[in-house]
Amino acid sequence: MTASAQQLHCSPTLNPDLFWAARGAGPGFPALVTRFHLLTRSLPPLHQSLYFFPLSAFQPVLRWVSTAAPAADPLTEIVVVTSHFAIDDFTSPMVLANFLSFAPSLAEAESALSALASSMPDGLVPTLEIECEESTLDTQYAMQSQANPEDHRYCVDNLYIANDVPDLPALLEPAFTNLPNKQSAALWFAMNPTSRRELPDMALSMQSDHYVSLYGVWEEEKDDTKCVGWVRGAMEKLERKSVGSYLGDADFQARRTKFWSEEAGRRLREVRRKWDPEGRICGYLDEEDKSGVEGLRNEFEWEGETA
Repeated sequence: MTASAQQLHCSPTLNPDLFWAARGAGPGFPALVTRFHLLTRSLPPLHQSLYFFPLSAFQPVLRWVSTAAPAADPLTEIVVVTSHFAIDDFTSPMVLANFLSFAPSLAEAESALSALASSMPDGLVPTLEIECEESTLDTQYAMQSQANPEDHRYCVDNLYIANDVPDLPALLEPAFTNLPNKQSAALWFAMNPTSRRELPDMALSMQSDHYVSLYGVWEEEKDDTKCVGWVRGAMEKLERKSVGSYLGDADFQARRTKFWSEEAGRRLREVRRKWDPEGRICGYLDEEDKSGVEGLRNEFEWEGETA
């Protein structure tokens, strides 16, 4: 439903500019989506390997996983997280190397996960390891719900770290090892090897090999300053090493950055002006809603300055 109350069907051939924008515009999409027509795929079996380490091992763990990721099976989700986990009575934060295989058979999952396990350097000894355990989507959602509890306060932000950063583990260690409380977490997601594929023609156009997201999670208002300060302070130190951010985990009122390629950002602004010239549909709600009909400027705060 458009801002002028037109009910349209959008596809690669029908209203293709709206179809293009729907995949990556986020809250700046200049219309209301009332129905999706989707192709589905068969749900594969899930198998997961988990390796927990003391926080002091953050750098060697991330160095191992980030080095192994480019050669890993593309059907394996690879994540490194620091948080307080439900082991060791939550007494101290830990580092988790999490490998989730979507391979279509147990044999293929075992092969993919064992290859990652065998690449672990000598001397890197997990406190706890769970190898190739069968999982389900329900189990994964339950784990996610535990990590993101209801009735809590949240501050979240993210970055795509540039591929040419010389020492990723050293760069990320301060943010990942100084968590403000037990509920908060820091996440590194391996985009490589899929980050090297050419993206389809859509507004979503930002990626790198390294996705980093910080989740400040807490219960009491008295902890606002500490938890918000951790997220925003870490982002301030990391943002000049990034190529941009994912708008789904971003706070448009806190930080100005890039969310699309130069071309996609320009094209999206044109689509917004064409389909909602009066700004009837709520947009990005950046600071004081200054972007309005134009949409986000898709630029870094320091654009034009010396980094």
